[in-house]
Order: sequence, then C-alpha cells, then structure tokens
Amino acid sequence: MATDEHSEETQSTPPPSPPAPEEPYSIFDKRQKALIVLIVSTAATFSGFASNIYFPALPTIAHDLNISIELVNLTVTSYLIFQGLAPSLWGPVSDVRGRRVAYCCTFLVFLGACIGLAETRNYATLIVLRCLQSTGSASTIAIGSGVIGDITTRADRGGFMGIFQAGLLVPVAVGPVIGGALAGSLGWRAIFWFLTIYSGAFLIFLIILLPETLRSIVANGSLTPSNPIARYPLHIYQKTTKVDWNREAGPREPAARKRIDVTGPFRILISKFAAPIIVFLAIYYAVWQMSITAMSTLFEDRYGLTETQIGLTFIANGAGSMIGTLITGKILDLDYRRVKAKYEAHTAQTDAEGANGLARSATEKEAYFPLEKARLRLVPVFSFVQCLSILLFGWTIQYPERVHIAVPIVSTFITGWTAVSTQSVVMTYLVDVFSDRSAAASASLNLARCLFAAGGTSFVMPLVNSIGVGLAFTICAIVQVVSLLAVAVQWRFAAAWRRETLEDKSQS
Repeated sequence: MATDEHSEETQSTPPPSPPAPEEPYSIFDKRQKALIVLIVSTAATFSGFASNIYFPALPTIAHDLNISIELVNLTVTSYLIFQGLAPSLWGPVSDVRGRRVAYCCTFLVFLGACIGLAETRNYATLIVLRCLQSTGSASTIAIGSGVIGDITTRADRGGFMGIFQAGLLVPVAVGPVIGGALAGSLGWRAIFWFLTIYSGAFLIFLIILLPETLRSIVANGSLTPSNPIARYPLHIYQKTTKVDWNREAGPREPAARKRIDVTGPFRILISKFAAPIIVFLAIYYAVWQMSITAMSTLFEDRYGLTETQIGLTFIANGAGSMIGTLITGKILDLDYRRVKAKYEAHTAQTDAEGANGLARSATEKEAYFPLEKARLRLVPVFSFVQCLSILLFGWTIQYPERVHIAVPIVSTFITGWTAVSTQSVVMTYLVDVFSDRSAAASASLNLARCLFAAGGTSFVMPLVNSIGVGLAFTICAIVQVVSLLAVAVQWRFAAAWRRETLEDKSQS
C-alpha cells in the first residue's frame, strides 16, 4: 500500500526542468558574422580608396592646378592629419550612440566632400575638401574594429581582424590602378566622381544589411531596441540565426551605457598600457606611408613611367598587404589558443596543488593571462623584415640605370606584407586590452599613426632630394630598429601594470 502511494506520488511529481542554456557571447551565427565582417571591411575600404586612388594623379594635379609637387604632397599630409583626428570623435560616438548612426553620419560627410572635390578648380578648395573627405572616411576603420569587438571573443578575434584588415587593404592594391586609369583617360576629377557613386551605393547597402551590434544597446544581439535605426535589420538576424538562445526570456540587460568621451582616445594614447606599442606602430606606419608617397614621383622621375604604369606598380604593395594580414590573422588565433591551453593547464595544476584549495577567480585568471606572449610574439620578426625591405627599396631605386624596376617593386610587396601584419597584430592586441572601448582604442592607434605619417610624408621628398633616396630610407630603417625598444617595454611591463590597476580597483 505504501509502495503504491509512493509510486503515485512519484508519477504526479513533474520531472525537473533542464537547466537554462548559457547565453552565447553573440547570437550571430558564423554565416551572419561573415556578412557583418564583409560589410564593415567594405566600409573600411573608403579610407584607403580616398587615399591610395589619389597617388598616381599627384603629378597631373600639380600640372593642372599649376602648383609644385611639394604643395600637392601637402594635400596627402592634411588628409593624414584629419585621418588621425576624425576617429577620435566618431569612435567614441559609435561606442555610445551605436555603430549604424556613426556609419551613416561619416558616409554622408564623405559623399558631400567627394562631390565638392569633383568640381574643385583651385588649390585652396582642394586641400580643404580633402580634409573634409578624410573626416568622413577615416573613422570607418575604428567603427569596424568596434563592430568586430562586439561580436567576437578573444579566441576567434584574430582571424576576423585579419579578414577585416585584408578587406580594408584592397584599395592599397587596386586603388592606384583605378586612379591611374581614370586620371589618364578621363582626368583626375573622374576619381572623385567614382568615389561619389561608390559611396552613395554602398551607404544604401549598409543601411539595409548591417545590424546594430553595440553591446550597450543590443547586448549580445538578443535585445531589440526601441530606436528604429537600431532595430532594423537586427530583428531579421534574430529570426534567422542558427545560434541557440533563449527567445522566451524577459528583456535582457545590455551593457552599461556610457557617455560620449571625445578625450577617451587621447587618454588611451598616453596611457602606459598602450603608449609604447602605439608609438612603435606609428613609426613603422609612417615609414611605410613615406615609401608609398615617394613612389609616384620616384618612379616617374627615375624610370619615366606614365600615370597608368605608376598605378600598376602599387599592386605589389597591396597584394603583400592583403596576403600578409590574412595569414597573420590565422596565426594570431593559433597563437592565442596555444598560449591559452598552456596557461589553463598551468593554472589548473597550480590550483590543485594549492594549500588552501581555493581556485583563482575568472577575473584573476584573465589578469594573469600572458596576453603579450599570445599576441606580440611575431612583432620583432615582422619589424626586422620590414627594415630590410625599406633598405632594399631605397638603395635599388637610387640606381635606376643599374637595377631593374622589378626589384624595388618586389621590395614594396615585402614592405606591405610586414607593415600590415604588424598593424593587424597591434590592433587585435589593443582591442583585447580595451575590449569595452574597442572603437576608441582603434581611434587612438589611428590618431598616432596618421599624425606620424603626416609628418613623414611632408618631408620625405625634401629629404630624398637633399641626401638621396638610399640614405634617406637608411635613416628611416635606423629609426625603426630603435623603436623596437618600445615593444620590449610593452612585453616586459604591460601585464604587471594591468594587474596593479586591477588590484587597485578591487581594493577601492
């Protein structure tokens, strides 16, 4: 009798409900992430297109406007200055107001500037509108880095950043070819009509297909915001994703909203956590841009190339850039997983052997993770190879009657490969360190590298004309080697600085 009562009671008791599945870091599946990365990579091409499509036309613009080549080079310098400053505004805006709002604003500015440049008739208008064009296009890289930080974890971020970097470097390869062809056949103003049509068509494409990803607005993508700009097309992604997430749960709390902090990129730039590695990269980027800026004039003067031929010489630099960053992205992911596996095995063993039997918290484990070892291991290798390629470029182009033009072109392939690989490594590292301010971190890096490049491109031709190509780029290579001391400082002290800050926060 008692047994029957017990069995009835057991049958009437409902089985325990299965535990709720753990919320994914991002609800976007691989297919959706691939589309998002494709969109932001295409958006990032505008910064490179507006810069690189312009290089083959520099001698033509100087002749058409009746100004010196040094004055035309100043339009490159001014573009780089605003390319560095603009993301310091748009990056924080995208970190607070949303990625889609920031993209729409920047593309509208870029579109208007391109129309004005296509109609310009004097040097003053040219330089002012180039600054405005840079203000509109430059921030696409910082915003894109923020989007990738929103939807990826450290374990897979390197590969996606590699794809992103490769996408934004397409203009380095094809931009000068298009620019040379347009300037040679239709005139240099056709370059800006091309950019007008390209940017207008892409803006429509972006509005239709890019979802809002900012975690303070949409959390992991599962929160549907009330703002119609942010809501569409996110709700379509939510319906079509293949990632399991709890659709029936109540409203999810997004990450804490922040105020727009325009000084954020500047504070990251001067912080001890980032300053050494940012200064290092800025120097290497400046030398790379100096070699690219000098190429048009040097190849025209030394080898007698036409605009179209000059444009074709840039293919090697762009191809090296794209191939390098794709391979580097995969290496970054492999390095991170290898270092993480060793670290987790070591911490598990340490916790097991601990006398108190208490395991480290997740925060402690993250604070002691050797991030520099996982991310910066290949930086010295890329650096030394770039120094050698810069020396090869300078000394081979010094003697055009003795050295075939193929040699300096091959050197630009190597320079592009190593320069962009280093940039991909450092940008991924900064997004890891400043994961809650990823767009601002990217903006700080962009600010430093563009300001350094602006200075370098403004004096590269006077330096070459005064002491020769070979000696000028030898000086550049020496500066690059000395700057490796900054990498040593970052490797040796950055982790300890982060732990000290974490401990101070926990005690306060």
